[in-house]
Amino acid sequence: MEHRIDHSLARTARAALTRGQGTLGLGWRRFNASPYRTLLVYLLAKKWLFFAVLVGIAMLDLPLPEGLTEAGRIVLTMSVVATILFVTEPIPLPAVALLIVVGQVLLLGLDSSEVARSLMSDSVLFIMGSLMIAVAVVKQKLDKRLAFLIVRFTGTKTSNVCMGIALVSGVLASFIGEHTVAAMMLPVGVTLISLTSDDPARVRRLAIVVLLSISYGASIAGIGTPSGGARNAIMIGYWREFFFDPGNPETFRYAVDYLKWMAFAYPVFLIQIPFVTSILFWTFRPKQKSIARAVVRLRAQLADQGPMKPADWATIGLFILILLGWILLSDGIGLGTVAVLGAAAFLVIGLVRWEELNNGVNWGVVLLYAAVISLGVEMKVTGAALWVAQSFLSLLQPLGVDSGFGLWAAVSVLTSAVTNTMSNGAAVAVLGPITLNLAVVAGEEPLVIGFITAISSAFAYLTVVGTPACTIVYASGYLRTTDFLKAGWKMMVVSTIITLLAAWLYWPLLL
Repeated sequence: MEHRIDHSLARTARAALTRGQGTLGLGWRRFNASPYRTLLVYLLAKKWLFFAVLVGIAMLDLPLPEGLTEAGRIVLTMSVVATILFVTEPIPLPAVALLIVVGQVLLLGLDSSEVARSLMSDSVLFIMGSLMIAVAVVKQKLDKRLAFLIVRFTGTKTSNVCMGIALVSGVLASFIGEHTVAAMMLPVGVTLISLTSDDPARVRRLAIVVLLSISYGASIAGIGTPSGGARNAIMIGYWREFFFDPGNPETFRYAVDYLKWMAFAYPVFLIQIPFVTSILFWTFRPKQKSIARAVVRLRAQLADQGPMKPADWATIGLFILILLGWILLSDGIGLGTVAVLGAAAFLVIGLVRWEELNNGVNWGVVLLYAAVISLGVEMKVTGAALWVAQSFLSLLQPLGVDSGFGLWAAVSVLTSAVTNTMSNGAAVAVLGPITLNLAVVAGEEPLVIGFITAISSAFAYLTVVGTPACTIVYASGYLRTTDFLKAGWKMMVVSTIITLLAAWLYWPLLL
């Protein structure tokens, strides 16, 4: 932004000097050296921050809507302002999290200790531990071995290799998060592309298909297990917070554990894998039908690298133990406890150093999710989520989609639209309380609406910034922003249809 302003002002000054207006030229030089220029640059860079503040002031100054409490309006205002800041990012996102915390104390009048306690839940521990485990796994650099393993199973036919890449990216992402898998698999994809040809122009279509197989495979698989993404842990936390009562056996179905989540979501992921490959090949049509040449070169490089080291085997074994802990122990001690214990095990064994975890984990992400989960709980407590749900339902009633299949589709489309403008975790944190209350008002099953919300948050296929996986593969330099849009809208349509069919035909069998 600052460079664009500099260039604009410089062009104005040069034009003035060309016309002989030396006084203006002198004024420009004085302005450029003055603090006013710095202030102008700052104001333009932060325009969305000021816009968000003005929106917040306006919402608080409007007459109180019928059915909404004053506390509910404050929470709703905080949510709208936070959403604007999530989308436009005029300030770092962790700063938004800090403002949410301060806002709950100063605007809602909550005790600071109460707000602090709401920041640390099992969901937040789970997110923190998963990020630490991901750093430890990536450190071992098993990318070339993984690439060769994929090719051994798929053969050298390009379409089979790409389906294998999407499947492996998906399976991994369903357990350790899509951003981690994208970082792990990007070298795998680039290795296969570069070994096929040194000329980027000759392999551009191949590169698009391979790299989007990674990002789309990881994105659709993030829904597969609770550890696949923060959004899943957030939704599990909302179900427990809103509906679970230890003294009422009828509410035990809302205590969703690892295996129950997988039973609902994993088939939805697996069914989408063939569609990923089909859509990408149909859209981009790569010239290379086989990558046999790349495989020969890859085999030679692995021969020079030597056999797997004890640390590699130890990493794989420990990750399997953590996975078993999530499956077998999470119902008793929580997903977060298992994740943190696993991260501690990597440190104790010596497979990763604390400095590496400290540098590799984005602690701002942990703070961000802690804050938005806390705000989501306040949305429910103050009745703001219920009011928004009732208002949204009243808009759907004239269209005849205020219940059943129509309502499911509306929730899916709403979530898909929001998740393409902000992170999927933030989207579920903001929309979760609303859609769950919408389910109650409409007489729908909260589990079904919750799963539709969480799964639809994975449909951020349209933009580079839609998901971390898309951003990471775009950084390779092979892709253009339009490549995501060309294939993304087709993936979105297919994914939405598959999810709605699962809600209609499959999930009722599990309830």
